[in-house]
Amino acid sequence: MSPRMRINRFLASAGIGSRRKCEGLIKEGRVQVNDEAISELARFIDTDSDRVTIDGRIVTVVVDRMILVINKPAGVLSTVSDDRGRKTVIALARESGFEERLFPVGRLDLDTTGILLLTNDGDLAYRLTHPRYKIEKRYLVTVEGLIEDSTLKSVRAGVDLGDYVSMPCTVELKGRSKNTSTLEIRLKEGKKRQIRRMFAESGHRVVELKRVALGDLEFNDLEQGDIRTLTDEEEFRIRELTGLL
Repeated sequence: MSPRMRINRFLASAGIGSRRKCEGLIKEGRVQVNDEAISELARFIDTDSDRVTIDGRIVTVVVDRMILVINKPAGVLSTVSDDRGRKTVIALARESGFEERLFPVGRLDLDTTGILLLTNDGDLAYRLTHPRYKIEKRYLVTVEGLIEDSTLKSVRAGVDLGDYVSMPCTVELKGRSKNTSTLEIRLKEGKKRQIRRMFAESGHRVVELKRVALGDLEFNDLEQGDIRTLTDEEEFRIRELTGLL
C-alpha cells in the first residue's frame, strides 16, 4: 500500500466498509485525522504518519484479507446488523466461526436467495458493486404469468423505472408453465429491488429470485445457508475480474 492515499480508500482498505459507507462516515464528521474532524472526501493522508480515528477509535490497516461466499437463504438480511433483531448474513458467519469484522458486498433482498460475498476488503467490494467495473451477476427468476417476446425485448433494452432507466441486460427464457415463466437474467448493475421492479413494470410479479453466479463463478457446492472462504483459484479470478491483479 502506498503511504499516500485518499481517506475514503484508506478506510475501505482498513475493512471499515464499502467506499460508500466510508464516505458517509466522513460526511457525518465522524472521521478524524490527527484529532481533527475532516469532511473532504478527496483528503489525502500519509498512512505511515497520520493518525486516523472514527468516533475516537483508531483505524488500523487490515493485513489479512478475507473473502467468504454464502448461499443466502430467504429471510436473512444482507446487512451487518439489524435493530429489529432479524437474522443477518454476518450472524450466519459468526455462527460458522468467522469472527473477523466483515461486511456484505452489495445486497440481496430479504426474500432473494443465492450467492453473496462477505469481506473485509473495501477496494474489492467497491469494484464488485460499482457499474463502472461491469462485473456480471447472473440470476434465475420465476415470475407470474406467461412472458411475451415483446416483454423480453423491452427488459433487454432497459426499463424506465421512474427514478432511473435500467442498463441493457441479457435475458433468456428458460421455460413456461401454466401460470409462471422462468428466466435467466444477467446484469452488470444491481440497484435496490431492480429485477422485481423491471418485471413489475410489465405486470409480472417475481415469485422467486436467486443469484446463481458472479462473473463466471457459480459456487455450485453450496447448499442454502452454507458459507466458506474462497479457494485460491476463486479469489484469483475475483481479483482478476475486478482489475486488482
